[in-house]
Order: sequence, then C-alpha cells, then structure tokens
Amino acid sequence: MELIRYLSDCFFTEQQLLAVSGIDAEELAALQRRSMMPRASYRLRLDVSCDSFFGQHEEHKEMAYYARGYASWIGLLQSLHGDAAAFRVFAERYRARLTQLKAAGLCTDNPKLGAGLDEHLREEWRHFLEGTYGICTKTGLPEEIASKELATLIIRDIIGKPVEQALSTRDRICLTLAVDLLDTASGQFAPHEKERSSRHLLIDEVRKNYQL
Repeated sequence: MELIRYLSDCFFTEQQLLAVSGIDAEELAALQRRSMMPRASYRLRLDVSCDSFFGQHEEHKEMAYYARGYASWIGLLQSLHGDAAAFRVFAERYRARLTQLKAAGLCTDNPKLGAGLDEHLREEWRHFLEGTYGICTKTGLPEEIASKELATLIIRDIIGKPVEQALSTRDRICLTLAVDLLDTASGQFAPHEKERSSRHLLIDEVRKNYQL
C-alpha cells in the first residue's frame, strides 16, 4: 500500500522512536501527559487476513507513526522540567528562526507574527503537541514550523491580490523565495492527502499559475 510505504519511508514507528531515543513506552506516554511531547501524527489500524495451506489466520494491530525530528526533541526534554520549560524552548527556537529569515529578507506585516506573536505561539504549541506539524513539515520541529508559517503568510498575501493586478518585480521575487522556503520545510503528505495539502495548493499550484 502506498500509505504504508510513505509512512515507513518518512516516519518512525513508535517502536523505532523509542529505540532511537533510548526511552520506553511509559516514559513517552508520561512526557505526552505532561504536555511536553507531541502525540503521534498518524495512527493505523491494520486488520490482516491470511489464507494458506495451514488455513486462515487473522491479525489486528495498531501502529503509531511519529515525525523523525521528534527523536531530537525527546533528547532535549531530558534536561527540562515541565511543560513551561518545554514551551519556552519551543518559542525561543521559533522566534530565532523568524529573526534569521527576516535578516534574509523574508518577513511579513501580518500581526500573527508581530504584535500577536505571543498568542500565536501558544496556538502553534497546541498544534505541535497534537502531532499536526509532524504531518505538514519534514521534521515537526520549531524551526520548520516557523518557516512554514511565515512562508504561508507571505504566499497567501501575494496571491490574494486582485487578479487584474500584475505582480511587481518585488512581489515576484518574494513569492519565489517564500514558495522555495515552504518547499524546504513542508512534508510530502500521505498519498490520500496530497490534493488538499498546502504543498499542492501553495507550492505546486502557485509555481504553475505564476510560472515560477
């Protein structure tokens, strides 16, 4: 199945994550209960039926898949005490990435990343803990989440301008940079998700429509 192949290529199963991180399932669950560690991005229920010379056999199994970047996040958590400290590190890394991108010429006037950044970071943290960013970014880590959010805001702002209004040279350059940034940060998405994904709508379609 394409879905299982995609998950196997791009994610860790829970067992793989535990092995790489050096913790056990109870420690992982405890970190999740303490709102320090993201939950799985995908959960599969596998119902397998086999028929052979020896007769029929059935197996039922559930599998959880995590973004591979979460292994490094678990390593970081070993030195932190509680969700407040974990959130502080998340926010610091997110802000640092925005500062880095601004220095490179990528920025936005959107209040979400300005006056409203503190509130926005709380919302981003919630999505992070839910495992959402393990789906739509490659690593699920704060730096890529910041890159994705900034790129998305820039792209939507530029393509949201009236159709009859031709893009200025500056807008075209900004759009190209933002699409490229989103491409580097964005996950590939599962086969059944691609048509509705931000990768399809804000990378593939924008490149095609604006001939980038």
